[in-house]
Amino acid sequence: MNKYLPVIIASLILGVFAVAGTTLVSFTYENTKDRIEENKRLALLKQLTKLVPAQQIDNDIVADSISVSAPDQLGQQESRIYLGRKNAQPVAAVFESTTHRGYSGDINLLVAVMHDGTLGGVRVISHKETPGLGDKVDENRSDWILSFAGKSLSNPSPDQWKVKRDGGYFDQFTGATITPRAVVEAVRKTLDYYRLNQEKIFTSTPPALPATEGY
Repeated sequence: MNKYLPVIIASLILGVFAVAGTTLVSFTYENTKDRIEENKRLALLKQLTKLVPAQQIDNDIVADSISVSAPDQLGQQESRIYLGRKNAQPVAAVFESTTHRGYSGDINLLVAVMHDGTLGGVRVISHKETPGLGDKVDENRSDWILSFAGKSLSNPSPDQWKVKRDGGYFDQFTGATITPRAVVEAVRKTLDYYRLNQEKIFTSTPPALPATEGY
């Protein structure tokens, strides 16, 4: 009897299991990737419609988006801007904006700017701030983030776009100034970017709407 036969058999069995495992993983991925992507799209849409209500627009705000590189203003080498329109006319732009000046790292935001330059609202979509202190920027922890709605570069005035501790308009948190300071600065920079680039942002061609049956 070949003394290597048990080793060969064991290797063959392991090979069969490896192939079967790889095939199963590939099959599972192929059959779930579309569902995963759709779930991501729906989660993003839910966030966007908190800032730009669905009744205000008639386009697919997730699909109608552009990518820009403005790391100094928006915090990333590549940021996405989601465009809301009605009857093909601009309604709002929702920016992915990041500040690297959080107490515990990056704070990622969605900043909605209405066509007239006022804020539709701001939401924190991810952060690592200290629980009970800096995490009050999260709408689930406090209503502080809601105070941006309706604000603009002229309301408050540009020199007031700071927390009160720095002589500005916006409240800070007891025991935590760094986090709100970082968010206020990021929102102001986003408004500045919008002011300087408004025309370019909305000159992107809207995606064609799907044909509607019966029309």
